[in-house]
Amino acid sequence: MTTETPPGPASPAYFDGQLLVAMPGIGDNRFNRAVIYLCAHSEHGAMGIIINHPARKVSFTDLLVQLDVIEAEEAIRLPPSAGGVPVVKGGPVDTGRGFVLHSSDYYVDSSTMPIGGGVSLTATIDVLRAIARGTGPDRAVLALGYAGWIAGQLETEIGHMGWLRCPADEALIFDPALETKYDRALRKIGIDPGSLSAEAGHA
Repeated sequence: MTTETPPGPASPAYFDGQLLVAMPGIGDNRFNRAVIYLCAHSEHGAMGIIINHPARKVSFTDLLVQLDVIEAEEAIRLPPSAGGVPVVKGGPVDTGRGFVLHSSDYYVDSSTMPIGGGVSLTATIDVLRAIARGTGPDRAVLALGYAGWIAGQLETEIGHMGWLRCPADEALIFDPALETKYDRALRKIGIDPGSLSAEAGHA
């Protein structure tokens, strides 16, 4: 006679490094048509950056001047890559703080968090200085604030169809064409944006 060990509980699924796409019925205007890159997700909660909501009336160059990274007269001498860095409203938490999502060709020990898929996150001013000098990452987006969830909250929202999950790619993350990202993310997972009902998520 043999005995078998019963299977243990399934390992929890974490979604860091993926995109979250807001359903029309999410019920929070701050996340209307949001596409969020999920930077961290564990049993303790989750943190992500909205990558398609533009920060109104402020450019990357403006912020470099405001943060004293460069003098106003230096703006004209910035490398071309710096002028193309999108500035987004990353979420409703810590809106006075900047978070730079960037390609993993840039790394600062103890300041840069590699996420996966060629994407990293740095939240110190060093990365802004590097971009201004032309020695920063090849691709970047600057987010003001972030989105956060307490333990179990994101899983509950996904279970209630508040969010769809989408594989991330650098084109969706770093493309400055912010206004097309929502529809592109939906199409990436095989959904026609025009077919979504405003009642989705309220079943």
